[in-house]
Amino acid sequence: MLKPLRNVSLVGFVMFALLFGSTSWIQYFSAQRLAEDPLNTRGIREALDRHRGPLLVDGSPIASSVETEDGVYDYQRTYGSEGLDPEVYAAATGYFMVTNATTGLERTENSLLSGTDDALFFDQAGSWFTGQEPMGASVSLTLDPQAQQAAWDALGGQKGAVVALDPSTGDVLAMVSTPGWDPNDLAVHDSTAATEAYDALVEDEDDPLYNRAIAGNLYPPGSTFKLVTAAAALESGDYSADSVLPGPATLDLPQTSATISNSNRAACGPGDEVTLATSLEISCNTSFAQLGMDLGPEVMADQAAEFGFGRDLDIPLPVTPSSFPADTDEPQLAQSSIGQFEVRTTPMQMAMVASAIAGDGALMEPRLVAEVRNARTLDLIEQPSPREFSRPVSEETAATLTDMMVSVTESGTGTAGAIPGVDVAAKTGTAQHAEGAAPHAWFTSFAPADDPQVAVAVVVESGGNAGSEASGGSSAGPIAKAVMEAVIDQ
Repeated sequence: MLKPLRNVSLVGFVMFALLFGSTSWIQYFSAQRLAEDPLNTRGIREALDRHRGPLLVDGSPIASSVETEDGVYDYQRTYGSEGLDPEVYAAATGYFMVTNATTGLERTENSLLSGTDDALFFDQAGSWFTGQEPMGASVSLTLDPQAQQAAWDALGGQKGAVVALDPSTGDVLAMVSTPGWDPNDLAVHDSTAATEAYDALVEDEDDPLYNRAIAGNLYPPGSTFKLVTAAAALESGDYSADSVLPGPATLDLPQTSATISNSNRAACGPGDEVTLATSLEISCNTSFAQLGMDLGPEVMADQAAEFGFGRDLDIPLPVTPSSFPADTDEPQLAQSSIGQFEVRTTPMQMAMVASAIAGDGALMEPRLVAEVRNARTLDLIEQPSPREFSRPVSEETAATLTDMMVSVTESGTGTAGAIPGVDVAAKTGTAQHAEGAAPHAWFTSFAPADDPQVAVAVVVESGGNAGSEASGGSSAGPIAKAVMEAVIDQ
């Protein structure tokens, strides 16, 4: 009699254990996955019925939640406000869709914006007692509306991107990616319309959803990378601005029949020789290709890494790491040293190179969030402090590079980026990227050279309006100039 009872008890215990285990698994281990499942309409309704905190630019909302009377959801996410075009800021804000999909800052700052972050616990707890509706936090951005608009206007619809940084703090003053798109089209409450708008953007051959400033398809930096090669040479202690380099019209690469030529097919100086300073000023390919081979692959790779190549970065948007190829032979290293072969980068990374030089050798970590406040009480929740990312060059090297870069805008390839009455330090780049395609046009700079307020990087894809006639100076230089002026004139 006891044995059957024991068997029944054992079966009951096992069934209870399985039931307890399965519910515990769902509650604790699968909760997040289930909450984020697009089929979980309860989660979507909770998100859209909650007041989502605003994203602010200079105190004005670029993303906010507005009460609705459509009977569908309590709040409508809207983008833009007076003087702030949502397309201009879409690369930063991203979108918040009725399907619960998010990108950009809407994604990275979601817990703060939605009010579910632990930093808002006491506000949530207070709401339970007062009956007030919980509110998401207010997130203020570092973007400068004048610089952002100047970058957008100067790009003029061409495919490309602009990043501007404050060298002293790392604040992202401008981050524009074109062509743009309107997040309002994706934020509508009609899920069918929102999905159709999203599909149209995905199918657009111009890839507007790519954030070309920090991600998307990375670009060869062309001659803007010569700043890294020049930095490696100066940091080695074996070179100065006056060091004489070989600068023939054509450089025969070892181990191959391939050659590297200068853009004008001429020698860079009398007797096929040129100083390091003049080589940067006129963007001599052959001298920098030979210089890279002389420095060697380890020195070049290490210098690139010091500037941020190959390193993870969140601003808090994730920045795709730029890359410098490993294990290169001499011909590959020669190409890499002038920003070709397999060197790939973002405008953010090239703005960081300029920023480090502008900052006397100190590279500040880029940041897009200035502060976070309780949207109801305005109490400060978070205020990130400037933080040093690395020190890629010494103060002496930074000063030498600055003088060399000023010559680029005064009498070299970057005169189109010069600002009257202001010393501008710059480097141009014209990057080959596909056979038969027009080159990408690059310009990276900072100003004023003696007291830097802004460091900029610009890329115009496939020459933009100039097509095959494009150059970094003529196509990207005026864009960088407009952004620098917008910051300096304030």
